[in-house]
Amino acid sequence: MLLAGSLGLTLLWLSRGWLLPSPPPPQLILVLGGDVDREKAAARLARQDGLPVVVSGGTNPEYAHWLFEQREGLPPDQVHLDYRAFDTVSNFTTLVDDLRRSRIRHALLVTSSDHMERALLVGRIVAGSRGIHLTPVPVSCGHRCIHERRRRLWEDGLRAVLWVISGRDLRNWAEGHLVPWLGRAGLR
Repeated sequence: MLLAGSLGLTLLWLSRGWLLPSPPPPQLILVLGGDVDREKAAARLARQDGLPVVVSGGTNPEYAHWLFEQREGLPPDQVHLDYRAFDTVSNFTTLVDDLRRSRIRHALLVTSSDHMERALLVGRIVAGSRGIHLTPVPVSCGHRCIHERRRRLWEDGLRAVLWVISGRDLRNWAEGHLVPWLGRAGLR
């Protein structure tokens, strides 16, 4: 019942875009680390649009500084590198309150095309809970695309919902408590 209620509230929250006014113009470029091409695309976009960039869990700082500052000519204060995230859910949960305090209401979300569906689901739940709208900017992954399982999409979506409700990522708790129970019950 709790799961059905949570999913219902999530769907209601995600549908708020039909009821609320349009978001302001983009104020920020949010890049999810994991692929150099994502950072390259964000650097070009930032040079073109002049928007600040936040890279969550990206390449090493030396390469990122070279790419954004030397190769693309962006000033150092236009790019913020954040290495607190360790996966897609934490890409959002580690940054969302910082973005809210900075009064960000609309961000361009840059990630690989094969990762965008899951990133957008998680981002719309977590960032949406703070009133932040995300506009997808998919980066082609070409022959390197990896098909993501639907199960991973829904697991991360559920983690995001539980984070919004509890304020904590319950992944470690679930792995320690629920996974063994599911195994004993023959459900995993």
